[in-house]
Amino acid sequence: MGSGSPATTPNVRSLSPETLEARVDDLWERYADCDLCAYDCGVDRTAGHVGTCQVDDTAYVSTYFPHFGEEDCLRGHNGSGTIFLANCNMKCVFCQNFETSHEAHGEPATPAEIAEMALELEARGCHNVNFVSPTHHSPHLVEAVRIATEAGLDLPIVWNCGGYERPEILERLEGIVDIYMPDVKWGEDAAAATYSKAPNYWSNVTDSLREMHRQVGDLRLDDTGLATGGLLVRHLVMPNHIESAKRVLEFLAAEISTGTFVDVMAQYQPHYKAAEEEFYAEIDRPITAEEYAAVVDHARDVGLERLYLDRSMLAGR
Repeated sequence: MGSGSPATTPNVRSLSPETLEARVDDLWERYADCDLCAYDCGVDRTAGHVGTCQVDDTAYVSTYFPHFGEEDCLRGHNGSGTIFLANCNMKCVFCQNFETSHEAHGEPATPAEIAEMALELEARGCHNVNFVSPTHHSPHLVEAVRIATEAGLDLPIVWNCGGYERPEILERLEGIVDIYMPDVKWGEDAAAATYSKAPNYWSNVTDSLREMHRQVGDLRLDDTGLATGGLLVRHLVMPNHIESAKRVLEFLAAEISTGTFVDVMAQYQPHYKAAEEEFYAEIDRPITAEEYAAVVDHARDVGLERLYLDRSMLAGR
């Protein structure tokens, strides 16, 4: 089992300008032969080509605002400063934000403009800067963090992703990202390929979780209950896939840390294609209270100590 937290966790304010510049340069170069996510498409996005994320090297921001729908430790009293990137490196057929993630609703934004958004969110009292669906635009976001930090940004940076990362790219984020928040969707490859169009998902997400935890350790909270750094894992319980959920929880407890902060989410609804195509009939319903309870019980059985739960789904037990 992994240790709780690194002895010291560097952040962007402790990286030398030369190190940060080298990280930014390396990431920008990857647009030309793109390997920013686990698809490793290898297309030249600088030439206008697109890979699975369906976007070239122009970043698009859908919206940004103080978000009060995140976990308590992120939203606090003033909200999590979310910046929603358009497009996504996964193609979940049940995506509730498909207009943004699949249909690219958003406005082009430079790193300097994204930095201004982050600074505005800080000025509005947000407790962190929360990049949603960031993976396919890592170069823009790391440069934006550099610009914003030089201008005085002093908030934790949240990497709110689908877990379909590449450890080699995550290494470039060390000391830049404070809080990793992967939504670990599947504990086996067949469902991931069918419902999220993500081949070899399990091996990628487990390697990525190891790297995230190596960098930031278990989630740390300040005296007010706000997250300051560490790993926060989300898992959306899916109908008819309880064994997949159990495998995710078993891996976290055995290979990462029993102190892993896990949000066991119950809000699945068959959005987008999941409610429209017969091929996806297996997930064409919400989960039941019994399914959710079975997953929560297993999380406790394997020794996970920090569970964020939907109490309404457990009422009456």
